[in-house]
Parts: sequence; C-alpha cells; structure tokens
Amino acid sequence: MEGGEASLADRVTGKLVLEHVSKWFQTSSMNVHALDDVTLRIAEGEFVCLVGPSGCGKSTLLNMIAGLDRPDRGVVQADGQMITGPGPHRLMMFQEAALFPWLTVLGNVLFGLNLINGLSAVERREKAEYFLELVGLKRFMHANVHELSGGMKQRVALARSLAPNPSVLLMDEPFGALDALTREQLYGDIQRIWSQHRKTIVFVTHNVREAVCLGDRVILFSPHPGRIREEFEIPLPRPRDINSVDLARYSTEITRVLKGYVQAEVAG
Repeated sequence: MEGGEASLADRVTGKLVLEHVSKWFQTSSMNVHALDDVTLRIAEGEFVCLVGPSGCGKSTLLNMIAGLDRPDRGVVQADGQMITGPGPHRLMMFQEAALFPWLTVLGNVLFGLNLINGLSAVERREKAEYFLELVGLKRFMHANVHELSGGMKQRVALARSLAPNPSVLLMDEPFGALDALTREQLYGDIQRIWSQHRKTIVFVTHNVREAVCLGDRVILFSPHPGRIREEFEIPLPRPRDINSVDLARYSTEITRVLKGYVQAEVAG
C-alpha cells in the first residue's frame, strides 16, 4: 500500500476505529466540552495527521487511542477490541523527548525492550542498535542525554518508541519545539522510516504544512468542542519536500478552510 492508497474497505474495518466519541472535562469553574461526536477510521499502515486550533481536542483524542483517557460517550477500538488502557502495541511520542537523564542513549532505547519477555540480552542489544542506526545515532549510543541536541534527543525518543515494535505510533507535536532546519531533517527521517516499517501513525500538529508533508490524510478539527469538519487526501509521492510548490498548494487550501472555521467561531 502506497501513501494515500488505503482502500475504503480497510477504513471501514480499520486498525483504529472511533465511533461518536465525546469528552468533557470538569474544571474548578466550568464543564469543558472537549470533543463532540467524533467518528474516524484509520487503516493499517496509514499515516494520518490531526490538525486544528489549540483546545480543539486533538491531544485528548490521541490520549484516548493510547488508553490514557476514556471517552464519556462513544467507542474507541484497536484491532476490533475496545481500548480500556495503555498497551504495548500503541506507543506515544510527545513534544518533549522525555528521556531518562541517568541512562545513555543506548540505555534509553533498551529501557522498553527490557520489559519484553522472550528476548535475550543479545537480541535486545541488537534491536536497540538497529533502531539507533535507523535514526542515524548509532555512533552516539554511549553518549549521555545532556550531550545531545534537541533534534538528536527526538531521534532517540523515536528509536525508543519503535524498538518494542508497536503496531501504532501516536505522535503529539513531536517536532514543535525544534528549529526549522532540524524539523526539516526529521521530516525526511520519519518518511523514510514509515516507508520501511509501515507503522500506523497518528500525528497531532498545529502546522498545516507539516501535516501535508507527512500524512496520507489530514483530518481538520474545528474549534472547541472539537469536531471533524473535513478531511483531505494527500496523494503526493514520497519522499515529500516541505518546500515544494505542490505541497504548498495543499497546505494553502487547508489553511484557508481552517481559518474559515476559526473566524466563524470568533464571530459566533
């Protein structure tokens, strides 16, 4: 399956299925309606980007897929089973690398592998080194975390997420805190890795051009309560250059539509 070619049948069954999902949060002063009646199907091996303004519930939705939160209404499933809590087949990567500072680069990648039964110490080491090679950091495997740049830390976090072989990778603005040049390098890395391993990826971002660069589909959320307003197929061939004219055309159209929803919310 090439990017953007997930069949309708794949999506109807779906690796991930969300049906009529709604979520509220109670604060000290009000009841916040975070998500409203969200229905979404994501196929095996699909790369889907969720885009919308702050507070539209994108990260909340990601947390429910991860099993870190539960819907107040609706159904969230993975492989046909209700998601009731975290699981090893669905791993999350956050904006902050969240590495263990007392461990080396290799030690951080080994951490999750050490929790997997049935692997020998040699097999764990081989897997860790393989994924560090995949993200271009094998020669830094004995380095301490504080010796790494921000982009290198995110590469370690990516290797750590991939090493236990999850079927679903959930990414919550993982490149948001990085400079433009580092982000551009990582766009190439994540496309290459996705093409090789075909993980199902759900990627949250505020950056429309980033979403178009990476995703098979871009799912557009309206301001809170978050609702899916539109989705955009991105049939551009990979690898994609974030500075390309074709990519800019898609991002310009999606940005125009997104601004329309935000302006309507302000006017209302």
